[in-house]
Amino acid sequence: MTEMAATNDATPTSQVIDVRASRRALVAGSIGNLVEWYEYALYGYMAPVIAGLFFPTGDGVAGLLATFSLFALAFFLRPVGAAVFGRFADRAGRRPVLVLIITLMSGATALIGVLPTYATIGVWAPLLLTVLRVVQGLAAGGEFGGAVSLMAEYAPPGRRGLYGSWSFFTTVIGFVFGAGMATVLIAVLPDDALASWGWRIGFLVAAPMGLIALYLRMRVDETPSFRAATGASPVTSTPATVSAREPGLLRQVLTTVGIVVVYSCTGYTFMVLMPTYLSKTLGMSLEQSYVLTLINGTVAGLVVPFAGAWSDRVGRRAVMLVGTVGTLVLSYPLFLMLRGGFGAALVALVVAGVLIGLVGGPLPALLSERFPTRTRVTGVSLAYAVSVALFGGTAPFIITAVVSATGNSLAAAWYTIACSLITLATLLALRGTAAHREALRD
Repeated sequence: MTEMAATNDATPTSQVIDVRASRRALVAGSIGNLVEWYEYALYGYMAPVIAGLFFPTGDGVAGLLATFSLFALAFFLRPVGAAVFGRFADRAGRRPVLVLIITLMSGATALIGVLPTYATIGVWAPLLLTVLRVVQGLAAGGEFGGAVSLMAEYAPPGRRGLYGSWSFFTTVIGFVFGAGMATVLIAVLPDDALASWGWRIGFLVAAPMGLIALYLRMRVDETPSFRAATGASPVTSTPATVSAREPGLLRQVLTTVGIVVVYSCTGYTFMVLMPTYLSKTLGMSLEQSYVLTLINGTVAGLVVPFAGAWSDRVGRRAVMLVGTVGTLVLSYPLFLMLRGGFGAALVALVVAGVLIGLVGGPLPALLSERFPTRTRVTGVSLAYAVSVALFGGTAPFIITAVVSATGNSLAAAWYTIACSLITLATLLALRGTAAHREALRD
């Protein structure tokens, strides 16, 4: 039996969900995450190339850290984008904000593909790259909350976990696509061709992807829950302020941040940082590193929908506890295995993929279920953005810096362990509060 929530109202029992409209919302909502993670994976995988083209310091580690600092910058801007776009979505509706976000996100990614490098325009190259990363970060801040709210509010009763999981399923698909694009370019093109023009191809592909996503989102109607909320009473013009004043809601925001930490950490450590970690720290070939990480992402993607559907039966918290405890216990052994060559690393990253899927599958539904309709996008966007900014986007920079400073490749394991402890403590703290009521009313 699914768990119930007293404060949530995404799909009241009186509303009848049209199956075709529900599926359109599922596709339109999840495709933005695909575009977003395609770019993040591509940027992360191309970091060694971008570092030499935009930050030619003469010090490989310094250039790589500068590149990852821009990777982290986009995440620190997410909370700002979450507040701005979340307020927009809670006032004007889910559909218009998702249309605007996909336009900004895919446009900025495509423009990176035509940027002149440092050798051509000097210091303007990293500055322009920074501006585009800022746009991406702001847009991504509102993408997740808007998309998850759209899918949760359109989901049929009893299938919210499965529907919500598609936001992370397409996230992984986007990651695999971006990583696969980088892998193919690196494997096929000579180093000089890759550095001169080949790296641009992956970013330019974002343009047609964005147009497809824009078309799909233009065809989606506003959600039944939002129409019902706006018909019953005016939508608040300051949702974040009202949210903070509602009894217990501030606690929900704070605990939601803690719930997301383990997914943010494992996702960005094992799926974004891993090619650089395996090649630069452990000395594995770049091609092998990319193949292993692609396998990791594929496994995570396959597990996510099953974990989401499982959470519809046994509850979000139960499934997340399995994945979180597994990450806590297995992190150190997995990083040890990464040092054992290709075969051992393959096993380690397959297991890591399963863990990512277990914590990611139930998460979108759980997040949407912790906020009422009139403040859902703002609440989900802020909670997710803060967690990802603090523990996800910074992971490549922090781990790279710590490993470089200590010379200990296992230092990365302690980061995932610490993040797992934060989420575990948060999930356990939910016991006796609203933990048993965290699914929306069917």
